[in-house]
Amino acid sequence: MSLPVLGPGLVAASAPETVQFSVRYALPEYVSFMWQHAGYIIRRRRIGTLASYWMQIKSTSSAALHFVAQGRSRNTYEFTIDTHGIVRASRSGVTLVPWGDVCSIRRYSRGFMMVLKRGTLPIPFRCLNQAQGESMARFGESVRALTRL
Repeated sequence: MSLPVLGPGLVAASAPETVQFSVRYALPEYVSFMWQHAGYIIRRRRIGTLASYWMQIKSTSSAALHFVAQGRSRNTYEFTIDTHGIVRASRSGVTLVPWGDVCSIRRYSRGFMMVLKRGTLPIPFRCLNQAQGESMARFGESVRALTRL
């Protein structure tokens, strides 16, 4: 399923251009993404403050351990994002993600977080120029508009 170009009232009629970049994640950056995302998910559950904080620490620590164990900091990932979907290539292979698998695109302090049906893809601001950042915001608007339909 490709991302449709939505008409007036939803997003601009022009489709966002292709966004291409490469990224090599650093542990502090990855932990920051996971901390903010875990906080967002846990706040939605509306449990007590102490339990929320404990779950956020536990979740972020688990993500950091997984990051180190998988050697994610040693890989460079090449991304291509367009109206057809997301392609992520690295030395370990190519991952194709259709837009139907993207639940949302959230904006955090260090970049965008693409929330997928199975997992997440952090997109740091440092890897994007201004035009690419604007395109990512438009992709996010399109995904939000699709979920409202």
